[in-house]
Amino acid sequence: MANAKDFNDRMLSLGLARVSEAAAIASANLIGRGDEKAADQAAVNAMRDQLNMLDIDGVVVIGEGERDEAPMLYIGEEVGTGTGPAVDIALDPLEGTTLTAKDMPNALTVIAMGPRGSMLHAPDVYMDKLAIGPGYDVDTVTLDMSPSERVAALAKAKGCESKDITVCVLERPRHEAMIAELRETGAAIRLITDGDVAGVIHCAEAEITGIDMYMGSGGAPEGVLAAAALKCMGGQIYGRLVFRNDDERGRATKIGITDFDRVYTRDDLVTEDVIFAATGVTDGSVVSGIKREVGHLTTETILMRSKTGSVRRMIYRNPTK
Repeated sequence: MANAKDFNDRMLSLGLARVSEAAAIASANLIGRGDEKAADQAAVNAMRDQLNMLDIDGVVVIGEGERDEAPMLYIGEEVGTGTGPAVDIALDPLEGTTLTAKDMPNALTVIAMGPRGSMLHAPDVYMDKLAIGPGYDVDTVTLDMSPSERVAALAKAKGCESKDITVCVLERPRHEAMIAELRETGAAIRLITDGDVAGVIHCAEAEITGIDMYMGSGGAPEGVLAAAALKCMGGQIYGRLVFRNDDERGRATKIGITDFDRVYTRDDLVTEDVIFAATGVTDGSVVSGIKREVGHLTTETILMRSKTGSVRRMIYRNPTK
């Protein structure tokens, strides 16, 4: 087994892009077909097949679920040829299965890779998240602030008024009070139905997406994926695990989490340099969706390396049989 020092992010990055592209292409035939499970399964199969072609000794640390819940790409599954660097892999083969089934915006295939031990093994529980883009001082906004205080603090740091701030929020009943408080500040709210990895990434490119801040609770595993993206693009994310019952606390304890109130920063969630790839399935603000023409499909992938801060946008034209 090779060690983490052999993690050649430059050489592995193009392979990672191929993994996310393959998952997106596999789900193409299921866009708008109303079958979430089939779309997800197609993406999982393709992503796994491509991962197993890479010369890595990989372990899935953020995946489709625990081993008893997911037949493939489960947490702890070993992937790759086994010859190559020891790496952690965080993935969501299809972020936005509902978005894909309904042909709604911002469905993505997402994958991140870093040296072994570089990513938080997040339990499958909720995480209270707060994210902003690059260019701000650390702790410009914090999880301890109220939603209205966060808007005021970010507006001050940006040199604008609260009404000029746009906040991205997952549309869920649990966020109704937060949304009401945000509306009172005069800030605009971009509500999304699914896909909070994309929601967080939007903050890193505020000039393109128009989104300044993301807040609200969503899946903890997605928080790690989003942190990997921000590690490459710049920006801050804060996360605190949310436990609804003893079963969820037990799940966290089992993987070594002892401080249930800890606030994780971006660099706590992802401790070393990583590579990150996301391919558009349906059109979105981050990447374009799959374009289908006679004889071929065209995908757009964003490929990033935190070590260099490089961001590539890649168009791939794939002939169809």
